[in-house]
Amino acid sequence: MVAVANRLFIMYIWIYFAQKSIQSKSFYYLCTRFSRKSNLGKRINNLIIKRMATKIRLQRYGRKGYAYYHVVVADSRSPRDGRCIERLGTYNPNTHPATINLNFERALYWVGVGAQPTDTANMILKKEGVLYKKHLLGGVKKGAFDETTAEQKFEAWKREKADILTKQQEKAKSDKAGEANKRLDAEKAKNKARAEAVAKKLAEAKLAEQQAAAEAAESEAQPEATEESTTEAKE
Repeated sequence: MVAVANRLFIMYIWIYFAQKSIQSKSFYYLCTRFSRKSNLGKRINNLIIKRMATKIRLQRYGRKGYAYYHVVVADSRSPRDGRCIERLGTYNPNTHPATINLNFERALYWVGVGAQPTDTANMILKKEGVLYKKHLLGGVKKGAFDETTAEQKFEAWKREKADILTKQQEKAKSDKAGEANKRLDAEKAKNKARAEAVAKKLAEAKLAEQQAAAEAAESEAQPEATEESTTEAKE
């Protein structure tokens, strides 16, 4: 009787705080710690989560021009970069492909208890297979297939995803190498055009120098011819 009374008392306190919507991190951790030890605690904890309008969203970090994000669980009424309930992982869109580090089990738990992801968070969860795993678990609960079949389907999906990721990485490497070769060819063509322009200028300068020398020699030869013709006329 004492144990039942204690549980009912804790249940009353939790429901009271859930109705008042008090955002207390220490209180939440107390609820979470108890909820892992009893089914009653799990049910009440799920009720609190649904009443809090919990969101899975991104918190911005990094510097200007190079931003990365933490995937967090937070109350939808809190600021974007404010206090969060739990951090699930990180998302870095600056790499190709984007780097995602996610605590899969905790993300699956939060999605399972009703946390609503934002658009970008939903894309991350879908890419990591959290939403697909939730779909498979829903099929297990409905009796469409057993847990073994669900795990086999999920492992097949993971292998397919790994193959796709490998192909994307190989394509990115080949594209990068192709771009490097294009830049090298463009640089070679540019250097060749520059060398041809320099050679043309040198040839034009040499031709101009030869023409100037020929004109100077011709101008020197004309006075000598005039002096000789004058001498011959006097004789």
